[in-house]
Amino acid sequence: MSLAELDVAHIIHPHAVVGSPAPPLIWARGKGALLWDVDGREYVDGTCGLWQCAVGHGREELAQVAAEQMGKLEFYASFWNFANEPSIRLAARLAELSPQGLDRIFFTNGGSEGIETAIKLVRLAWESAGQPGRDLILSRKSAYHGVGSASLAATGIAPLKEGFDPLPPGFVHLSTPTLRTDVDELVDELEQTIAEHGAERIAAFVGEPVMGVGGMIPPPDGYWPRVQEVLRRHGILLVLDEVVTGYGRTGHWFGAQRYELDPDVIVTAKALTSGYVPMGAVLVHDRVVELLDGTAFRHGFTYNGHPVGCAVALANLEIIEREGLLGRAVETGSRMLERLQPAAEVAGVAEVRGVGLMLGVELEEGLDAAPVAARALERGVVVRASGQKIVMSPPLVIETEQADRIVDTLLEALGELG
Repeated sequence: MSLAELDVAHIIHPHAVVGSPAPPLIWARGKGALLWDVDGREYVDGTCGLWQCAVGHGREELAQVAAEQMGKLEFYASFWNFANEPSIRLAARLAELSPQGLDRIFFTNGGSEGIETAIKLVRLAWESAGQPGRDLILSRKSAYHGVGSASLAATGIAPLKEGFDPLPPGFVHLSTPTLRTDVDELVDELEQTIAEHGAERIAAFVGEPVMGVGGMIPPPDGYWPRVQEVLRRHGILLVLDEVVTGYGRTGHWFGAQRYELDPDVIVTAKALTSGYVPMGAVLVHDRVVELLDGTAFRHGFTYNGHPVGCAVALANLEIIEREGLLGRAVETGSRMLERLQPAAEVAGVAEVRGVGLMLGVELEEGLDAAPVAARALERGVVVRASGQKIVMSPPLVIETEQADRIVDTLLEALGELG
């Protein structure tokens, strides 16, 4: 049997229809922002896989770091008081790069695990502080926070929840903060929600600095500082989901720094290792540690603090810094956003937007972006369709010509909307 036939016979793909799947597009190799399939056809990676490949594909130095660490210590559990050198050094590095006070790190294997961890952590913190009634989590419509039990309950994209009930209770979803939304109305809604449920019952507000999966939705100016002020005034913790925005995507190490926020928890994954090893990290502020002081956190994953993942993460972060990829994210993203502006005049397009190297094109209500993404793929460019939105998040190392190719191809595909 061919590879495609074996795939159809044996693999259930995420988000694919079960039963009679179409033959897959099989990737063979990658280099930088380019991919090649098994037939040798070249593509520009406009999605970074799933937002993760910040330093690009095929970085041999990361493979070498992984091999060297495997030769020394491939893995040993980090439960209780066991540790390994790469995880210790990575934790210290993350504390150094993150906003002040986020000095404690809990490692995971990915973003969903990180959100599950954060939700358990903040609820336990209030329990430990003598306020067990503070268990409600505020989230937003259009938010994506993962596929676990609590992380899916926090997610605000209805189709992703269909068929999975009953999901756990304790989650309240606020309106989506778009560029067209009035900040006063959003803040009023937050205040009213707190008044309705009682601040003494709310554990935390969970939000992406810039919504990713929901369609690359930047917040309106002034939104985050005002939300943070309300939360602080009511003693509600702020959990930032930076699984997409962390490690350079917005032009800062963290979206928290871009929006001048002081979060209590930051959840990260993806670009932490650029996807070379599954890895995530939850950054915890001293304020939360103080609430938890003396309490056992009976929670963990087999591969917490995996030494190979941590070694690769350290090398990956060094590449991001050495090659100036934060600045490149701003420069390349600004160029792509400017060149995408003609799309706003195309019939059927509602909005073009971008923050750093996160770009989105939203179609008008009722239109499906999937055919646009399919036409781009036919022309050798990978972009992501999310409902009526096209989302782009190429590797931070993407070259100018490749970035222009993404934009030009997408403009052609959008031009065929009618």
